[in-house]
Amino acid sequence: MLPKGTAYQTDCGMTGPYDSVIGVEKKTVIQKFLTQLPMRFEAAKGMVELHAVIITLDETTGRATGIRPYAIIEG
Repeated sequence: MLPKGTAYQTDCGMTGPYDSVIGVEKKTVIQKFLTQLPMRFEAAKGMVELHAVIITLDETTGRATGIRPYAIIEG
């Protein structure tokens, strides 16, 4: 929290399949990197995570009064 009521979060974490590279099957991304050839990206499967923040506000001033992490992890 900043002094004048601004909630600040640089990075709250990943959203998507945990065992992946940017949400894509790791093998495909590595192959594209190594060969520099076009590849069809398929969404990775498995455990999924969602990370976010919850900000509470003062409705009168519109300023943030709190910020906290929030995560949903499903396997």
